[in-house]
Amino acid sequence: MRKNPIARHGLRNILVFLLSCGILLGGVVLVWVSTFQIPSLNTIEERKVSQSTKIYDNTGKILLYDVYQNKKRTPIAFDQISSYIKDATISIEDKTFYTNKGVRPTAILRAILVDIITLDFSQGGSTITQQVVKNSLLTGDRSLFGGPERKIKELVLSLKLSKVLPKDEILSMYLNENPYGGTLYGIEEASQAFFGKPSSDVTLAEAAYLAALPQAPTYYSPYGKHKDALDNRKNLVLREMLSDERISQEQYDSAIAEKVEFLPKSDTGIKAPHFVMFVIDYLKNKYGADIIEQGGLKVTTTLNYEWQAKAEAIAKQYATTNEENFNGSNDAFIALDPKTGGILTMVGSRDYFDKDIDGNFNVTLARRQPGSTFKPFVYAAAFIKGYTPETVLFDIPTQFASRCPADNFTSDEVNGNKCYSPGNYDDQFRGPMTLREALAQSINVPSVKTLYLAGINESINLATSMGITNLGSANQYGLTLVLGGGEVSLIDMSSAYGVFATEGKKVPYTGILQVQDKNGRVLEEIKPKPYQVLDAEVARKISDILSDNIARTPLYGANSVIYFPGRDVAVKTGTTNDYRDAWIIGYTPSVVVGTWAGNNDNTPMAKKVSGLIVAPMWRAFMDEVLKTIPDEPFNKPIKEDSYDLKPVLRGKWQGGISSVMQTTNLISINGGAPYNDTQESLSGGVHSILYWLDKDNPRGPQPGNPSDDPQFNNWEFGVRAWATAHGYP
Repeated sequence: MRKNPIARHGLRNILVFLLSCGILLGGVVLVWVSTFQIPSLNTIEERKVSQSTKIYDNTGKILLYDVYQNKKRTPIAFDQISSYIKDATISIEDKTFYTNKGVRPTAILRAILVDIITLDFSQGGSTITQQVVKNSLLTGDRSLFGGPERKIKELVLSLKLSKVLPKDEILSMYLNENPYGGTLYGIEEASQAFFGKPSSDVTLAEAAYLAALPQAPTYYSPYGKHKDALDNRKNLVLREMLSDERISQEQYDSAIAEKVEFLPKSDTGIKAPHFVMFVIDYLKNKYGADIIEQGGLKVTTTLNYEWQAKAEAIAKQYATTNEENFNGSNDAFIALDPKTGGILTMVGSRDYFDKDIDGNFNVTLARRQPGSTFKPFVYAAAFIKGYTPETVLFDIPTQFASRCPADNFTSDEVNGNKCYSPGNYDDQFRGPMTLREALAQSINVPSVKTLYLAGINESINLATSMGITNLGSANQYGLTLVLGGGEVSLIDMSSAYGVFATEGKKVPYTGILQVQDKNGRVLEEIKPKPYQVLDAEVARKISDILSDNIARTPLYGANSVIYFPGRDVAVKTGTTNDYRDAWIIGYTPSVVVGTWAGNNDNTPMAKKVSGLIVAPMWRAFMDEVLKTIPDEPFNKPIKEDSYDLKPVLRGKWQGGISSVMQTTNLISINGGAPYNDTQESLSGGVHSILYWLDKDNPRGPQPGNPSDDPQFNNWEFGVRAWATAHGYP
C-alpha cells in the first residue's frame, strides 16, 4: 500500500521543526556557555574567608571553633614538592591528568555506574582540573539553576582552564590550595603539621597518606575516629601507584611496611575539641563535607561552656591522681539535659591533645562494658511485669545453670555444662532482700534473679527503647547481661538514664540548637519532642530507689560521696569484673551526668576501684552543676501495701500464705477511743519466689507445679538450705 503523500509531507515538516528547535537550543546553550568567565584567581582567598564556618556554645557568643580561624597555607614552588606527592596524587585522583583535556566523560559515567551497582558511592569522577575549579574558582558561585548549572560550569571551566594554564600549574594550584583537614590548606602546611617536615622530604608512605586526605579531609583525619579508613585509603594509593608503574614492587612493599607516626594535633584555638569534632561529624553527615569546608555555616550548639571548662579541669586533675594510685590513666564526662536531649558537656578524655593516651579518642562515644550501671533497666523491666520494690529475693549462693548440680556454687564446667554461680562484690551473702535494697546496694545475686524474672528479651527491648543502641539479642548474653555483659556507650547510657529523670519521656540527645547558612537562613533548629517510652510510675520507682540514702547505706555509708543532704540526686555506680571500666551515672529532673574512668587500651585498673576512682571526680563536677540548676525533688511512687498483693511482693518472706484478721483493741491510747488493729499471719514455710508465683505473671495464680520452671529446683535448694540453717520451717 502506498503511503499518503500528505502524511509524508506532514512528518517531514515535524522533523524539520524538531531539528530546527534542536539547533536553536544548542545555539542558545553555546552562547550561554561562551559567557562563562573564569573568576579572578586573586579573589579565591577572600571568598573562602567570607564563608568561614563557626561553631558556638549554647549562648551563641562563645566561639568554640572557627573552621578557618587560623587558616594556614604556605604556597611553594612546584619543583619543591616531592615527586612522591605528585605521583601519588595523580594515581589516586586523576590517572590521565597530563593527557586529558580537563574532564573525563567516561570516568564520570563509570563512577556513576559503579556507585549504582556496588552501592559504594565512593567512586570519584572528577579530574584534578575539575577539583581545582570546584574548590577554588566556584566557591562563591550563585548559579540561577543550582546544581545542574554549576556542574555544567565546572565542566566548561575545566576545559577552559586546561587551555589557559599548563598542567604543572594546575597541579600546583591543587596541591597548594587543597584542604587537608581543619585549618590546614596546601601540601606544605599539611606536611609540616602531620610530619614536621617540608613536603619535599616526605617518604613514599607519608606522601600516600597526604594524597589520601583530600577526598574527605574531615572523615579521614588522622586525629579522628576513622584512622582505619585512612590507613586503608593510603594502601589504596600505593596499590594504584604500583599499578601505574610509578613505583616498583620493592618500593611498594617498603611503604606498606613503614610505620608512619603523625605528630600530636596542636591546639589551634579550639574549645571543647571532642564535642566540636562530634558536631562536625554530624554536620558532615547531614550537609556534606563541602558545606563544612566552605559553606559559611553558623552553628549554635547545646554546649554549656562554663560546665565544659570545669569538667575538663576536673578530668585532668583526677586522671593524673588515678594513674598514680589506681593505674587508671583516663576518664570522661558527659552531661545532658534530659528534658531537651541537649549535650551540655562532653569531655572525651583527660586531654584531647595527649598523645600518650590517644587523647583525641572520644570515650563518651566508645562502646565499653557498663558493669552494674545497667541494672536499673532490668529492675524497671521487672516493675513493668508486676514486681515491686518490696519484692523479696534471696541473696544466697545459687547455681543458675539448670544442668549443673544445685549444690555446685562455681562457674566451672561440669560434665560438659558451663555452670554459672556469681558472687557479690564483697564475697558476702545477705539472705532475704527487697529489690529496693538489692538495687540500691548493687547486690549481684538478687539482680541476676531479677533479670530472670523480668526476662532477658524484655530487658533488652526496654533498654533499646530508652536509647541504648546495638545491644543485640538475648543469645549474646544470658543472665550476665544484668552485671554489664553488654557493650554500650557512656552517651547512650546517660541519655537512657534521662528517661528515668523525666518520668518515662525520651528525648534523643543532640549537640545542635540551630544551624544557619551564610545568609542567615535557618537550615535546622532543634525543637524537643518528648515521647513516652516507660510508664511514669516505673520511672518514679527507679528514681526513688537510686536516691534512697537509707537503702544504700549498708554499701556506701550514711554520709558517702554520692549523698547530697537536702537534695534529690539518683545515683548508680558500676565496675566491670575485670576492673577495666568504672562508671557512675547520676541525675536530677534537670540534668544527667555520666562519668567513666579506665584505660583506653583496656588495661585493668587496681581492684575495688569503683567508689575510689570514679565517684569523687563525679561528685566534684556534680557539685559545680548543682549550683546552677533548680532544686527539684523527684515525685514519689505510689506505695503498694494492699493485703490483696502476695506476701512475697510486699516484702514478706516468712511464708506465702496470708491470713488477715481485724480486731478491736479495747485498750485505749491516752484515754482515747478503742482502735482497730489488723494482724497478718503467714504460713507455708520459707521458699524461693518461684514457689509462690509464675515469673511471667507475678500477680496471677500460684503455679500448680513450681518445678516446671527450669530455675526452680536450683533456687529452691539454696533457699531451703538457708531456711534450715536459720531455724525456719
